Amino acid sequence: MGSRLQGKYALITGGATGIGFAIAERFVNEGAQVLITDINKSAGEEAAAKLGAHFAHQDVTDESRWIEIFAQLKEEGISVTTLVNNAGIVDESGVSIEEIDINKTNRLMNINVNGVLLGCKHGVRNMKQHGGSIINLSSIGGLIPSIHAVAYGVSKAGVRQLTKTVALYCAQQGYGIRCNSIHPGLIQTDMQLQLWKDLSKEKNISLEEAKNIISSMVPTGEIAMPAEVANAALYLASDDSTQVTGDKLMVDGGMLLTT
Repeated sequence: MGSRLQGKYALITGGATGIGFAIAERFVNEGAQVLITDINKSAGEEAAAKLGAHFAHQDVTDESRWIEIFAQLKEEGISVTTLVNNAGIVDESGVSIEEIDINKTNRLMNINVNGVLLGCKHGVRNMKQHGGSIINLSSIGGLIPSIHAVAYGVSKAGVRQLTKTVALYCAQQGYGIRCNSIHPGLIQTDMQLQLWKDLSKEKNISLEEAKNIISSMVPTGEIAMPAEVANAALYLASDDSTQVTGDKLMVDGGMLLTT
């Protein structure tokens, strides 16, 4: 147990599983009070109970729900100091520009871009009186061409652009709100496991062989764990990064270096 986030209150979207859960766990262990939100109610309640956190059911694309959550916190006398816009999907993975399904793309953009946009909007409105840190989960796919996951890459590039805009706006307004993005590369989550399975099936190879092929894309030779992304979020949420805003923090094992 640490104390780097003692006295802070964090709202983490998509916190029931994967990277969001790892961030919530790290924040709790560093002394923060944490509110997990997720569209999966049962998984969110289970995660919150396990961590000693709070839970609120939320669809991040529903603006009225953002308003309700912040209003409820205000009524309880709680000020959010840290907002982590983590909720997102990757269901366009493996789709080239010629195969795009616009209906699936619209859903992905709504969650990955509009969900973060609404989070930033209401985060800024509710944090500007006391300042704080907004952390947006982007991806290495938002910085390099994503020819096999076109819509996903575009959505994460949008998150990066939004992050810079919010950072500059808040600085110019004197709000004391910092906004930064984290860009994971290959992370060992359920989504990554599905990529291994897809490659294994496509090439008729074992799951282990598929994992080795994908791992070879990482210069360090290792696929990161969610906890390593959580460590990056901890830095951006803590007072160790008070002069860091509009920045992008890579957790990609050097993958960007090869582009």
